[in-house]
Amino acid sequence: MISKEQVLEAQNNWGNGVVKIGSLKENRVDCEKFASEFLDKLYAFQTGTVLFKPTKCEIEQFRPTKPEALSYFIAGENRACDEDKGFAIQPWTKVRFENSNLILEENRAIAMGNYFFTDVNGNEAKVEYTFGYKLINGELKIDVHHSSFPYTISEVTT
Repeated sequence: MISKEQVLEAQNNWGNGVVKIGSLKENRVDCEKFASEFLDKLYAFQTGTVLFKPTKCEIEQFRPTKPEALSYFIAGENRACDEDKGFAIQPWTKVRFENSNLILEENRAIAMGNYFFTDVNGNEAKVEYTFGYKLINGELKIDVHHSSFPYTISEVTT
């Protein structure tokens, strides 16, 4: 059975990885290398299908491949999706998760809630997420990643 502690550790590793990617943005070679390793370590691209819907995508909303996910996180000249600006190279100084709830099973876990990204000025961006984790060789790997900004009611002008 996957434990709550394993999910919290996976979330912590994910948040720390996003922060580290941003800290490397001035050294493109190291940034690309670390971001690629981040995706290999935390996502299930090497073993099967990954359903990845990042927050800031309008045209190419779904990213089922590692190159498309890498493009979202770090963009660059060789980015797979033209709209990408490099979400993880913002940079962020902190990522914290607030789980609404978890579903824990033998080889799968699902977490849903809000995560908060702190920028260099201390401003926090709130984002909603659902992450699905699969237990592969004793490690949790993300195979579902859905992220979106919270819904807000627009004022109707008359």
